[in-house]
Amino acid sequence: MKRALVALLAAGAVAGLVLFTASVRPGPRAAVPTLVVKRGPLGRIVRAEGVLKAVEATPVRVPGNDVSLKVGWMIEDGTAVKAGDIVVRLDPTQTVKSLADGRAERATADRRGEKNQAESGALVANLGRDAEQARRERTTAETFQSRDPELFSRQEIIEADIDVGLATKKEHHAVSSRRERQGLATTSEELIALDGRKAQLKIDKAERELAALELKAPHDGIVVLKRNGRGDLPQVGQVVWSGQTLAEIPDLARLEAEIWVLEADAGGLAPGRPASVSLEAHGGTPLPAKVKSVDSLARPRLRNVPIQYFGALLSLAATDPSRMKPGERVAATLDLGGEKDALVVPRHAIFERGGKTIVYRRARGEFTAVPVTLGTAALGRVAIATGLSEGDVIALVDPEARPATTPSPASAGSPVGGAS
Repeated sequence: MKRALVALLAAGAVAGLVLFTASVRPGPRAAVPTLVVKRGPLGRIVRAEGVLKAVEATPVRVPGNDVSLKVGWMIEDGTAVKAGDIVVRLDPTQTVKSLADGRAERATADRRGEKNQAESGALVANLGRDAEQARRERTTAETFQSRDPELFSRQEIIEADIDVGLATKKEHHAVSSRRERQGLATTSEELIALDGRKAQLKIDKAERELAALELKAPHDGIVVLKRNGRGDLPQVGQVVWSGQTLAEIPDLARLEAEIWVLEADAGGLAPGRPASVSLEAHGGTPLPAKVKSVDSLARPRLRNVPIQYFGALLSLAATDPSRMKPGERVAATLDLGGEKDALVVPRHAIFERGGKTIVYRRARGEFTAVPVTLGTAALGRVAIATGLSEGDVIALVDPEARPATTPSPASAGSPVGGAS
């Protein structure tokens, strides 16, 4: 009886060990999806976003020369205007102050001129009277000069000569002083007149600026406010400078598309490439287009976002002003060429290992890493230049990656050998 009981317990232990071993043993590896490499055409079709813009547009600029002004009012972006309609009003505060300063300076110059004229006139008149008095004294001295030695002593004759000489010098001094004073008065008048002309120039400039503070539409059209480098529109109260473009009045009959292509997709992007443009706000058939120009350098579109884009302009085959407006968003499809007969594989079948580009090729039931050289790339597909041949079977996923597993109910308890 005891032997039978021991045999039964031993059989149960063996059966439990077998069940535990079966629960922790890994199952067979899942099947790896594969692809037979074939030759075929690989077209490079790239999609990009952008906006419509006018080929030609008349700018509305801040007037003046090296001055800063503030925006006082502006029309809404996209408003239709007629020639002469006001687009932007600039704050006149600074210009009005400049006009008042100029008028005050001119009035000061005028008063200085009047004062100088009065003072100089009085002084010149006095010097003129002094010169006339000296002339009369000299004439009298010469007329009654003691010259006859029989009637006058030698001392009297000498004193008479001295009197005549003194009267003559006094006359010369008075005349010279009057002449110099007239010259000084003339120079002072010219300096004051120069200050007056400077003040008048300031007044004229301020008046011209006041007249130009209302920026008007040069012709009929739609107002397109000019965005800055960060993509922001001008705002009321913003400081602007002379020559800065605040808005444009575009020619609606001629539009083109400005697009941005990711740097990674820009291979082959060049003038002359065919394209098509779809209006996001309207359905319908895409418009035929052609690449007109491409930026020489890639640059970010958004501040603090390192993704780089190449800017490009697309010339449109036709323009419909009734439904196409500048600033409207568009989606462009560009044909950047490709290869007619290439070994094409999906992008997700390409891996990076140890700094090399590889694919996993199956041979004799095993997958082996094979280095490859990539050729032309398209959306989701890439051509293999070297490393594979037509008919090769490659893995579409990494065959060496371990699939995620979840513990079975039999193994979800305490680990083997753990405390009870």
